[in-house]
Amino acid sequence: MRVRLHRKRPEPWNVRRQGLKRGWTVPLWAFEWFCEWIAYVLSNWSFLEVLEYLSSFGVLIAVIFYFGESGDRLKQKHYQAWQVINTAQGKGGNGGRIEALQELNADGIPLVGVDVSGGFLQGIHLQSARLSRSNFSAADVRNSNLNSADMSDANLRSANFRESTLRNAHFERADLTEADLSGADLGGADLSGTILTHADLRDTNLTNLKWHDVLNLKNANIFGVKNAPEGFVAYALKRGAIQIESDNQ
Repeated sequence: MRVRLHRKRPEPWNVRRQGLKRGWTVPLWAFEWFCEWIAYVLSNWSFLEVLEYLSSFGVLIAVIFYFGESGDRLKQKHYQAWQVINTAQGKGGNGGRIEALQELNADGIPLVGVDVSGGFLQGIHLQSARLSRSNFSAADVRNSNLNSADMSDANLRSANFRESTLRNAHFERADLTEADLSGADLGGADLSGTILTHADLRDTNLTNLKWHDVLNLKNANIFGVKNAPEGFVAYALKRGAIQIESDNQ
């Protein structure tokens, strides 16, 4: 709040007039003297001081309401994000889904069962996202970050995770049939009970992979896998995996 200064009463005009030596300056000093009187009267007008207090009080009320309604604004933001995702369901392209999914995940909202099948989600960041039972079938998720994401029981058929970071991600019981995981980082990921039929795992990093009880590895391409756990390659080949360098082969 601005501090109000109570001004000193201006001297009478006849006194001020006596001190003026140049006649042409009289109109200017008269106007200045008039303004001094206005300022003096207003500075002692209590009504203006009351208005200033009310103005400050109004700002305080506005701040209180702003923070009081923050929960409603957050709910509205989440509702709009879900609206974007649901409207684009079953359609190709982005449709604003990348930003919507990232905003919801950043606010700790579970994305369980979300359907982004066929969507263009290249470069999305969904670290630690709760995506169990989600549908990413045929989605383009190349060069994305899904570290520690929970994608258990998810439909990931034909999804493109090429060059993505999937460290410590959970794929328990997920269907990765024909999924493209070439060049991806699956360090520490859990593939227990997953289906990897015809999946492309070429040049994939498998450091500390949890791979026991993989349900199906038939025709999964494991050519050039890196840092594979002991026994994984033999296990995969025994269950129908292949090692082919190029698609032409």
